[in-house]
Parts: sequence; C-alpha cells; structure tokens
Amino acid sequence: MKRTLFLIMVMTSVLCMGALAQQEVTGRVTSQSDGLPIPGVNVSEKGTTNGTITDMEGTYKLTVSQDGATLVFSFIGMETQEILVNGLSSINVNLAESAFQMDEVVVTALGIKRQEKTLTYAQQTVGADELLKARDPNFMNSLSGKASGVEIKKSSSGAGGSTKIELRGSKSLSGTSDPLFVIDGIPMANNKGGQPGMWGGTDQGDGLSQINPDDIESLTILKGSNAAALYGSQGANGVVVITTKKGKKGTTKVNVSSGLTFEKILLQPDLQYKYGSTGGAKESWSYTAGDYASNYVDDFFQTGTNAVNTVSISGGNDRTTAYFSYGNTSAKGIVPTNTYLRNNITLKQSTKLFNDKLTISSNVMLTSEKSKNRQPAGYYLNPLTGLYFFPRDKDFSDYKENYQVFDEDRNMYLQNWFISDHHQSNPYWILHNQPKTDNTKRLIANMVLDYEISDALKFQVRGNYDFANKSFEQQHAAGSNTTNVHKNGRWDYQKYTDELMYTDGILTFDKKLGNFSLNGVVGASYQKYTYGKGVSVNTGTDGLLYPNEFFFQNIAFNVQVKSTLGSRLIKEAVFANAQVGFKDMIFLDVSGRNDWASSLAGTGNQSYFYPAVGITTLVNEMVDLPAFVTFGKLRASWSQVGNEVPFNKVDPQNTITSGGGISRNTTKPFTDLNPEMISSFEVGADWRFLNGRLGFDLTYYNIISTDQFVQLEAPSGSGYTYYYVNAGEINNNGIELSIDATPVKNSNFSWKTALNYSKNNNEVVEIHPQVSGLTTGSSEGYDNKFVEGGSIGDIYVYKFRRDDQGRILLSNSTGAPLKTSVTEKIGNLNPDWSLGWSNSLNYKNLSLGFLVNGKIGGKAVSQTEAMLDGYGVSQRTADARDAGSVSINGVTESGTAVTSIDPKLYYTTTGDRNGIKEPYTYDRTNIRISQVSLSYSFDVKEMNLPIDNATLSFVGQNLLFLYKDAPFDPELVMSTGSSYQSLDNFNLPSTRTYGFNLQVTF
Repeated sequence: MKRTLFLIMVMTSVLCMGALAQQEVTGRVTSQSDGLPIPGVNVSEKGTTNGTITDMEGTYKLTVSQDGATLVFSFIGMETQEILVNGLSSINVNLAESAFQMDEVVVTALGIKRQEKTLTYAQQTVGADELLKARDPNFMNSLSGKASGVEIKKSSSGAGGSTKIELRGSKSLSGTSDPLFVIDGIPMANNKGGQPGMWGGTDQGDGLSQINPDDIESLTILKGSNAAALYGSQGANGVVVITTKKGKKGTTKVNVSSGLTFEKILLQPDLQYKYGSTGGAKESWSYTAGDYASNYVDDFFQTGTNAVNTVSISGGNDRTTAYFSYGNTSAKGIVPTNTYLRNNITLKQSTKLFNDKLTISSNVMLTSEKSKNRQPAGYYLNPLTGLYFFPRDKDFSDYKENYQVFDEDRNMYLQNWFISDHHQSNPYWILHNQPKTDNTKRLIANMVLDYEISDALKFQVRGNYDFANKSFEQQHAAGSNTTNVHKNGRWDYQKYTDELMYTDGILTFDKKLGNFSLNGVVGASYQKYTYGKGVSVNTGTDGLLYPNEFFFQNIAFNVQVKSTLGSRLIKEAVFANAQVGFKDMIFLDVSGRNDWASSLAGTGNQSYFYPAVGITTLVNEMVDLPAFVTFGKLRASWSQVGNEVPFNKVDPQNTITSGGGISRNTTKPFTDLNPEMISSFEVGADWRFLNGRLGFDLTYYNIISTDQFVQLEAPSGSGYTYYYVNAGEINNNGIELSIDATPVKNSNFSWKTALNYSKNNNEVVEIHPQVSGLTTGSSEGYDNKFVEGGSIGDIYVYKFRRDDQGRILLSNSTGAPLKTSVTEKIGNLNPDWSLGWSNSLNYKNLSLGFLVNGKIGGKAVSQTEAMLDGYGVSQRTADARDAGSVSINGVTESGTAVTSIDPKLYYTTTGDRNGIKEPYTYDRTNIRISQVSLSYSFDVKEMNLPIDNATLSFVGQNLLFLYKDAPFDPELVMSTGSSYQSLDNFNLPSTRTYGFNLQVTF
C-alpha cells in the first residue's frame, strides 16, 4: 500500500513539473522588406507536431512544451527562421524574402498546381506587382521584356486598343499564332474586333483590354505546346494563365489603389515649315523659303491622361472567404475627342461544407467598356493625313476654327477644306463630324465544385459562361470625303455577341508510395462558342436616303443589312496526365488528349489525339554538388498538338447579295481537311547558385508545323475558283534564357536584377508545288510574303534598279531613279533577338525599379515617311532644297554618271504612294527604358495612422530611347492582326506616360 502511494506521488510530481514547464508564446510575424504582417506563416515547435499559423494581422499564439523549445517560422517565398524560446513569452519575427524556394508551387494547364521543380517544360510567372507598375489600361503591354520568348506589340490606337502576342514565333501560314488565354484555369474569349489596314480602319480592341489588372494575382506563361497539351488545339500556340485574387480568412481588409498618369508624345515625324506650295497645289514643293506657322501640328495634340482607381474588400473565416472589387479606368487620348471608360466589378467567394470535404467557389466578373473616337491608321479618313500634308503657305488656323461652313443650297453645314483630295480631310471635321463609338458589355461567370474523396483523391467540376455584347458605330456626316462617303453621309454599324460556354470534370490523384510519387489527372471537357453573331450595315458610297439620319429606315435600297457570324465551334475532349516521381529526383510526365471538333465534321477527321511526354531530373538530389550549387535541374519534353482549323471551310455555303439574289459559292468543299499539326521538342536547364542569389533557366526548342491550310486556284473546268489543301511546313527553333541575380542583400539594402533573352529562327520549309509564295498585307510596294525557303515576316519592297557597280539607274528621259519591276526581299520584320533587363533596388522603405527593353535586328517600313517626302513636307526635303540638290551615286541608262539630283524629282519618285520603299525601310533595332517606378512605403505604425500600410509610387512607361534607327517607333503597330506588321502608315505617334499611384490597405 505504501509503495503504491509513493508511485502515485512520484507520477503526480512529474506531471506537475511538466505542466509547470509548459509556456505560452505570442508574437507577430512581419516582412523584412516592407514591415507588413504576413498571414498564414507556419509556426511550429521543432521536433514535434505542435504548431499553428499566423492570422491576417500576422499574430500567433502557441503553447510550447519545454523551456528549451525552438520555434520554426516558415512561409513560401520567405527564408525559414529558428528561434530558441529560452523563457521568452513574446517573440516577434521579421522574415526575409528567400531568393529561391525549391518547393515553390506554380499554376499550370487547367489550373492544376504543381511544384515548379517537377515541371518538364519552360514556364515563367510574373507577379501582379510587375503587371501594375506601368498602369497601362491593357495589362499585357506591361509584360514586354519581363519574360523570354514572348513577342508583344502594342496598337497605336491608344487606350483600350488590342495587343499582338506571340510565343515562340509564327506557326501558321493562314491561321492565327495567338496563344490561348485562361482565367483560373478556364479558357476565355480574346476576340479582336476590326483592325486598320493600308486604306484606313480602326482597332476595335480585344478581350484582354476588358480585364481589370488589379484583380490579377499572377500571370503564368506556358510557352510551348508541351506545356499546354492538356488544352488541345487551343493551346497549340502556348497558353497565358491568369490567376485572379481571392478572399483570405481573417480580418476584413480593404485595399484602395488610385493612379493617375499623363501621356505625352515621345516621337512624331520631323516636318518642315519653311517651304510652301506653288500655284495652289496640295504639295509643298516651292523652292522659295517663307516664314510660315509651325505650331499647328503640335497644337493639334493634347496631353492625355489615364486614371485607374480600384477598391477591393477581402476577408472570411475558416468556412467562407470572399473577395469584391470595383475598378474604374478613365482615359483621355492625345487626340481631342478621344476618350476611354471602363468599369469592372468582380465578386469571388468560396465556401467549405460537409466537414470541409466540399468546396463551392464562384466568380463573377462584369465589365462595361466604352471608347469614343479611337484613332484610325492608314490613308483614308485619318485626321493625321490632312494635318501633316497641309501646305505650309496656307493658314491652318482658319480651317481649324471654321472646319465647317454653311451651304445655303443644301441647308446644312459642309466640310471646309482647301482641296478635294481622296487622301485628306479637315482633321477637325473628322473629329467632330465623323464620330465613332465602341461599346462592350461583358460577363464572365463560373462555378467550381471541389470534393475531397480522400486525402489522395479529389474530384472537381467547373462551369464557365463568357458573354459579351458589342457594338461599333461611326457616323460620317454629309460633306465628308467623297472618296469614302456618299454626299448624304455614311453609316457604319455593327452589333454582335460573343458567347463561350465551357465545362469540365477533373479527377486528381496525389499520393506517395514509398520512393515513388504519383500525381494523376483524368478529365473531360465540353466547349461551345459562337463569335460575331449579329447584324452589320455599311452604307459606304451608296449612302443614306436623307442626310445625317443614321438608322436602318434611312439606308439606301441597294445597301445590304447583313447577318454576321464570325465563327462557331463545338469541341468535346477527354484528357489525362500522369506524373511519376522517384525519390524526389526524377519525374516523368505523360499527357494525352483527344478532341472532337465540329469544324471538322464531314471530313472523317473530327477526332484527333494529342500526346505529350516529358522528363525532369534534379541533379542536386542525385549527386553531391559543390556547396555553391543550390539547385540543378535538367528537363526535356515532346508533344504533338493540332492547331485550330478555320471556320466554315469544310463546306462553304452560298450567300445572299444586296439585291436579294444568290451569290453561288465557288470554293470547293474541303471534305478531307486535317488540322494543322505542331510537333514541339524542347530541352532545358534550371540551375541556382549561392542559395538562390544567382540562377539561370535555359531552353532550346524546335517546333515543326505541318499540314498548313493553303488556298489554291482551282483547275479550269472544275466548276470552282479555289480549293484548299493541307500542305506546307514551317519550322521555328530558338533559345530562351533567363538570368536572375541578387548581387547585394543586407538588412537595409538589396538589389535584384534579371535578364530575359530570346532568339527565334523561322523558316518556311515548304508550301506547295503550285504556290510560289503567299502574301498578306500587300499594297503599294509593300508585301509580306511567305516564300519557300524564306521566313514568315519577310518584307518585299520596290528597290532601286542598280548597275553592276551598285549605282542607282536613272531614266534617260526624265532623270528620275528607276525601280525594280517587282518587289524584292529586303529583310524580315522580326528581330534577330530580344532582351529585357529589369532591376529592383530597395533601401529600407524606398524602392526603385526600372526595365530596359531591346529588339535587335529586323526591318520596319514607313509609308508615312514616303508620303511626307512625296508631298514635300518632311524636314529632309527642306534640307535638300537648302542644299540645292540630293547627293546620289547614280548613272543614266546610257552610262552617264550622276552625283546630284533635283530634290522634287528625287522625292516624288522615291516617295509618295507607290514609290521606291528601299530608302524607307529601316533597321528595327531599338533599345529603350520601358518602365521606371520609384516607391515609398510609409511606416504607418510609427505615424500612428489607422491603416495597415500605404505605398506611394511614381511611375513612367516608354520614357526614352537609348538607341533607335527608324524615325518612328517600330514596336507600335497599326494592326495587331496578321497583316501589315512593322508598317507605319500614319499611325498615331508614340507616347510616353508618367504619373503616380497610391495604394492603401485598411
């Protein structure tokens, strides 16, 4: 009995001592870089399962079991810290950003999250902060130079304009090479409206311009079809995955972002104001100098503004989280009357049910976009032609103030201009009496159900609806240029809808089995889209019944009101992916997808299969490497994916003429059509040194595109005009290199720098025996030709005829330079290589970032410069008249050497519309400072402000050129379609923006 009592006393004493040894520790975890709290940090007692996470304020509370306990603080993207408790009841921690995290998770195809180290293909992720630095209304324009292998060209039309994006070069002769864009794993519609051409037109924007960049968490670029094989033919040209922000549990947070930038002209044509016209001519080819007004071109343009304001609310608890945002973008262009307005509303929520087994998430994004008088490009109905051409000896101010005059015979105001000329109108008449509007109302809504069957097995069902109601209208008042407009006026009107429905079901398996790990995906999807369904009318020169009445009842009887349908498709698919890992050092990735597409119905080829396979080896896990090597990875992958086939080519139908008759189809049905096939192979290496302070990612890829969609002239007597074949081969191969480094890092100062280099070689290996070359964007001495042995993007122009010594041949009769009988190749519009160099320097609460972009090589052509020379209004024509002649290394057809030539004779021959484009072809090489941002994060706690954080940033975009050959910005394009690339034809001048942005979190 005594022995039992003694044992009980001993045990009680031990338990009491243990209880006394327990201790509660509290504290707060913040970021070393900006002092902000970090929610979700893992706080654990080392060597035990005891732990917790920090709340939205970064605070934690944990009871440790012994005085000698060590707390471990860990968070993705941060360096792990270990701190000995040693009796402390309060421990605050500042976590520093980690230069490299081997277990970093990235979003891949279908929204599937994978550890970056296991990927078998190249990808790059850009954070929201990088996309928001420039505050461009179309966030994709901010991506240029921040990822390798990505070619981005910005429309010259201004705010809300579309963007041209290509990953790893052009892959199709007739189709698109645009990548697929997805939001949270679900494809989105990124349809482009009309695009300008040589003869005029306006950029009508794209789907990307309607997204609020403040809603974006990150953007991941899956560059090749290897990475995007699970998307099938949609992902043949790569995928851009947009991950949006979502609610986080904890205290409700309110974030306000307000930015204002100003837009000024960076570069415009160099014009002369010294020589005027002779005899009332429209050209300024006088040889007598005068003192003429020189400010009216500069005065025409104004300072543009871009105001971007967003407020977001985020919060929740263990069961439900929610995110809401409202964004407003308001812009005023550099041309009077040009405005842009966009409103965005986003609501995103997630709720857990049934013991957290089921998660229901939904997302609704609403957009209202309105653009007024977005500027055109090209010759016609463009205010810049009349502005630039105006004869210098005339009084422009009179036409500015009196752009319209009252005509008593017609009892209306008509245009006031000094001449009737098909190329030009009074610029202010166009601005005020030929207004155009673009309107878009868009809804993107989706719902996701995730059910956790077990720890290793999950099932997900998603549904998405993407709908846009669009309209475009331009009213041309009576009295407008009669080349394009009827005397009673002209009405251009389009109203249509874009509709995309998508749903899928995905079963995922993730399990470790001894030395092996298995991550599997099996799923099926259904997608249906109908784009461009609506009505359109363009009265052209057939006109209106009564002047200036713009509605359907007033159109002329011979004007056709058309029902429109851009494209439609139903696509069903099944897909699977499996990744097998061995000892966390070797990963084998295998994918397969089978599509059934309605666009191939009737061919017997509507079912097609896409395979992909890749392997990754982590060298640092396999062998002992020197201490300075932190991580080493080698990867290789191969895939075969089909490219989308064009709509309505298998069995084209008859159409109805404006008179009510039938226009018979003369194109042979393509009943044996196959999709274009793209085979892609890539190898790469990803290495990190000095604990991530230095690293590089190198990729070599080779892409072969076959079964191109080629149109041929039908044989005589066949009953058809054209027919189609699958033929041709295009090869793209290249190198992508990304280098990042942190040369300096201490408690107060850090410097991070990154280089992105890319080089793509494109070759048209084969077209078809019956085709000598295909042409897009061909007009007036400028051709984009696809010739066997050449490259997509080859530029052909009229050149000088030269003798064997290289001298320019001159006509015996006129003395004018002679041009080649056909256009000849002068180069390729694509750069030889591209480079982006970004830097971020941080000192305490102050940070400076800047980006330098370079495009090296390639060619660009200016029709603007040629026309300005032909009209005698360029500065070079004035300089030549000052000198008395143009120096030339020439020779007449009869053999007489000529060293100088009359300026007017020379420039009206080489310049003007259809002259010699050789002297107007420039090196595309340019190096510029693309972005600069200077930010200060206020110490709100020290200032006793009732807010969590506040940051003020001064930002600039496209600030200056460090080097440039062309007299215009070769990265600003008149069209973001497949035609007229690297062509300047009275594009809006290049601009720089600068301003500030304030972010406050409550």
